[in-house]
Amino acid sequence: MLGSRRYISLKLSESRLKGRNGELGIFLDISNFLSTSMDLKEILEGALAKVSEYFGLETGRIFLIDEGGQQLYLAAYKGIEPTGLEKLDLEGSFSGKAVRTKSLIANYVSELEDRERADLLMSKGFNIVICVPLIVMDKVRGVMNLATSGNLELSANKIDLLAAIGNQIAAAANNATLYEDLRNKAATLKEKKEMIKLFAFSVSHDLKSPATGNYGLTRRLQKNYAHLLDKKGREYCNQILKTAEQIQAFVEMINAYIAAKEAPLSYERINVKEITKGIRGEFSTALKSRRINWSEPDTFPEITADRLAITRVLRNVVDNALKYGGKELGEIKIGYMDNKAYHIFFLSDDGIGIKGEDKEKVFGIFQREGTSKGTTGSGLGLAIVREIAARHRGQAWIDTGTPKGATFYISISKGLM
Repeated sequence: MLGSRRYISLKLSESRLKGRNGELGIFLDISNFLSTSMDLKEILEGALAKVSEYFGLETGRIFLIDEGGQQLYLAAYKGIEPTGLEKLDLEGSFSGKAVRTKSLIANYVSELEDRERADLLMSKGFNIVICVPLIVMDKVRGVMNLATSGNLELSANKIDLLAAIGNQIAAAANNATLYEDLRNKAATLKEKKEMIKLFAFSVSHDLKSPATGNYGLTRRLQKNYAHLLDKKGREYCNQILKTAEQIQAFVEMINAYIAAKEAPLSYERINVKEITKGIRGEFSTALKSRRINWSEPDTFPEITADRLAITRVLRNVVDNALKYGGKELGEIKIGYMDNKAYHIFFLSDDGIGIKGEDKEKVFGIFQREGTSKGTTGSGLGLAIVREIAARHRGQAWIDTGTPKGATFYISISKGLM
């Protein structure tokens, strides 16, 4: 209590704390140790060694409950070899009783109900055994068994201390198990990612050569022998050529997607105006033939980014608008918004637009918009946009709240070096 004082200020010192309160010092020491590792075996063996040392005990074991919840399996031990005691049933055993009742149990070895175990412990010279349930969040994780050849005075403070230590060990064991599960899942995900990447490389590599060969042979057939074919034959040649072109384009998009995810980025100062000028020229024929108005600011700020990646982002969103904007598409507008942490570029159009429920779906791989019927495409263009934005520590998203068309936003971090 503060009493008449306005406040109390005490400098915290671990060594002084241990000097004032030995039992609390033990608890603090074990807690500190349990926070130094996420390896389950290391945690349990180290904790068992410290408990045995502090309480003057010759041997100890820690059992954990198996996944089935029916048995205890040996997870760590100190002292005598555990031969014959690697597993214990929850029913009928001294340790099982401590788990079932969530009770700390101490007993003279000579009075144990399990005579086979009593004889074994007595032959080793042990006099007292203690079972401490390892409980965390009211759930028993296992049990810590301790034994000594001498006498042990178990005061209320010592019992409370053992119970608290048991709780700390259980919590650390839980955390270590969760950590190991996460590591295993991460390793599995990494393995699957590598398999998918290898598959994508294999597909793009194995498809490209026959697709190119097919296209070249068909072109040669059309050029040299078209006069020998009837109308149907010439139509078939044209269809084969279009299919081969689509396969080639699809392979290129797979390679582009892999590059967007895996290729190293080269950050440099780039002039966005030069990039938009090049893209406008690239699509000039389509813009002119469809009478689509192109608008953009007179100037853009210089940004630090990967030039090829940003070019692909802007090209893909323009291509997406032209492919899926529909016949009523009459305007494409590229703009810029400043933000404290990001450069934000946007492209808006007045075309068919995107349904609100599809504004996330279209960024998935092999996803195409509902207006894509009859339009060639791989379903990777916007997935590449999002990947590149993410690798520039930014985002890509769509605003579908306008009466017509849609607006694509791409943010690029200003902190790239």
